[in-house]
Amino acid sequence: MNSKKLTALITSLILTLTLASCGSSENSGSKESQQTTTTVTEEAPEEEAPAEETEEKTYMEQCEEIMTELPPDEILAERDGVKYPYFTSYTYYSNTAERDTPVNVLLPPDYSDDKEYPVLYILHGYRDNEQWMARDNVHLSTMLNNLVADGEAEEMIVVCPYIFCSKELEYCTGMDEQNSLAYDNFINDMMTDLMPFIEGNFSVKTGRENTAITGFSMGGRESLFIGFSHPEKFGYIGAVCPAPGLISGMGFPPFNLEPEQFCFTENAPELLLISASKADGVVVDNPQKYHDMLTNNGTEHLWHLMENTGHDASSVTPRRSKQK
Repeated sequence: MNSKKLTALITSLILTLTLASCGSSENSGSKESQQTTTTVTEEAPEEEAPAEETEEKTYMEQCEEIMTELPPDEILAERDGVKYPYFTSYTYYSNTAERDTPVNVLLPPDYSDDKEYPVLYILHGYRDNEQWMARDNVHLSTMLNNLVADGEAEEMIVVCPYIFCSKELEYCTGMDEQNSLAYDNFINDMMTDLMPFIEGNFSVKTGRENTAITGFSMGGRESLFIGFSHPEKFGYIGAVCPAPGLISGMGFPPFNLEPEQFCFTENAPELLLISASKADGVVVDNPQKYHDMLTNNGTEHLWHLMENTGHDASSVTPRRSKQK
């Protein structure tokens, strides 16, 4: 794995590259054949020094070693000879919300039903919709396909759903408990409606090792809620500037998990990443609280802190300063 791979990981896609191979060389496992030597003396053979044991590092440990704050500039620029597909809008029937629900899907440029693809789910924030992460200025298609072209990411299907899920309200009407519960209810839509729709209509490589979830703000809170509630479904979990309220006693209710539940008793993910900004004036220190609680619970994760971005697309796709 190289620095490009990780710097892209901690930007707008956050988890896109977690589905790529780590790029570390594999040991062949072969052993040199032992040679028998005949000597004319009675000297005892020299003792060989014991082989030095090297512990194989996890994907998360490899990421931590090369984590940087900002992505390389070339990741965000379109190139000649690389295809950049657009998101396509679909609708599926949500039994959870009892209505047709929109979703944006980004397919690989040469998508084929003869090939199966891993899936990345990206969740939007409060008062937004499925269009937010699919916008051109978020650069999802540009970054992903540049990385695929460089051999640093697998081709994958990217899904940007509408995560406000209520039978009573069609869209968010305010920042209150009723509306927050509608966002929390998306966990049921995800399991019973959205994932079956994606897996039933696209050529998906299933299994937690092929499935990632991340989100921004309220979407970050929901990606953590879903990932911690269903670790058997998601091998890669991320959250960008996650909103408060997931953990009891942290932020505003309703709360979904108790502090002792903010850990994995089994099925720990290959990657768990919390990304935040020091200059974020909306969720303020709540991402730090998530980080601290994970640390206190002994839950392995990566903590990515940006200096000068905000609670907006600048934290989702941080750019290098022109002065640098």
